[in-house]
Amino acid sequence: MISSTEYAMIVDGQSVAAQSGDSFERISPAHDVVVGRYPRGGSADADAAVAAARRAFDSGPWPRWSGAQRARVLRRVAELIERDLESLARIEALEGGKPITQARGEVASTAELWWYAATLPQHAYGDAHNAIGEQYLGMIIREPLGVVGMITPWNFPLLIVSQKLPFALAVGNTAVVKPAELTSGTTIRLGELCREAGMPNGVFNVVTGPGRDVGQRLAEHVGVDMITFTGSTGVGKRIMATAATTVKKVELELGGKNPQVVMADANMDRAVDAVVFGVYFNQGECCNSGSRLLVQDGIADEFVARVVDRAALVTVGDPLDDATLVGAIASPEQMDTIETLVGEGVASGAELLLGGNRQASETGRFFEPTVFDHVAPDMSIAQEEIFGPVLSVLRFSDVDDALRIANSTVYGLSAGIWTQDIDQAVTFARRAKAGTVWVNCWMDGFPELSFGGYKESGLGRELGRAAIEEFTELKTIAIRTGPRTSWVDGVSR
Repeated sequence: MISSTEYAMIVDGQSVAAQSGDSFERISPAHDVVVGRYPRGGSADADAAVAAARRAFDSGPWPRWSGAQRARVLRRVAELIERDLESLARIEALEGGKPITQARGEVASTAELWWYAATLPQHAYGDAHNAIGEQYLGMIIREPLGVVGMITPWNFPLLIVSQKLPFALAVGNTAVVKPAELTSGTTIRLGELCREAGMPNGVFNVVTGPGRDVGQRLAEHVGVDMITFTGSTGVGKRIMATAATTVKKVELELGGKNPQVVMADANMDRAVDAVVFGVYFNQGECCNSGSRLLVQDGIADEFVARVVDRAALVTVGDPLDDATLVGAIASPEQMDTIETLVGEGVASGAELLLGGNRQASETGRFFEPTVFDHVAPDMSIAQEEIFGPVLSVLRFSDVDDALRIANSTVYGLSAGIWTQDIDQAVTFARRAKAGTVWVNCWMDGFPELSFGGYKESGLGRELGRAAIEEFTELKTIAIRTGPRTSWVDGVSR
């Protein structure tokens, strides 16, 4: 049975309604029933949350605790996420439309992020210089930025907030999070788990509501020291422009049009499976989606035929069914985008080998796994982020040609190559304009490894030790001992 859940925002450790009293509903994209009701927060609610986070940072205990104290709380959050894995996964599946098996994987990966981030409070190092003169000692220390505003997307709501939040908290920051309207449930639940774990009031605040109200306010707020955003490149540019009015730090994780390159010597079985996984995982609603397949001429016909055969076996249906691999499309707007770009692909002369249509269903929005062959690099389906289960196949002659095509978009989030030739692998990895390059794997991620994009795919890095740099300021301290020679009369005093 599917039922609706009533949620409250979290401000200063309290569960609260919107000051306006307004609310909004989330209808399951797979089942067409209401699954969540949330406060419709606005700028006043954002102001209250920022004020709470500001107090918690300026005068609260969290930034002043030892690293060990903060680490204990983060570890407890990780334990609670693992405890509540099934309930959190169900919220993700109902709100986002993703298959329940993938939702469980997302929650498990989220816990791993918190476990890793819990190691960082005791490893936020500075630097020292004792060779700048015998009367001087120089120190460079890291300090938390302050209040971090976080705006998160609907496709991996729990995972992506956890690529930011525990890392910011680890080094002593406080936070205000605005989750996507479509999938706010697990972020609110995460706030409740943080409260249960003993996190002080005001350290982590959640305000639900429209981006034009809450997100805009966080980006422009003088009391917010940093804004971090994951979402579309267009919105990211607007956030960056708004944040510039207060010269706050900005970190952006934006779109991708990611190429999987398959060389003629690749292990074909492994590559076929990875290509199908890479483009249809999470309905293709993934910034790391391998939506472009670049395949070498000599094996192209055979390889593409095998991809089509495998893609035809991908099950589309109810996200709550363990057998489902592709669930529901998250919103009508996203379905419109997919259908528009698929239509452009057909009109531009690409060869439609599989799918291309909505899948008939009694409830919800579903789209067939789709494959286009003989796609030219300048076609919209090879340039624009579709964010749906649509694969574009491009052919190339050699690794130089593959690199030319791979680097031909405005994006540079991730890329991959399948080859047994170490020279080709290293050449591609070094010359690909992408923040992550996978060799003989795809979308294999680890909390220890930094994540972010080149070009219009983003700014800054999440995860790994690089996250410490994102969420801290450097302060130089110069100490002199002994007498000073007077500037006026040259006398040593």
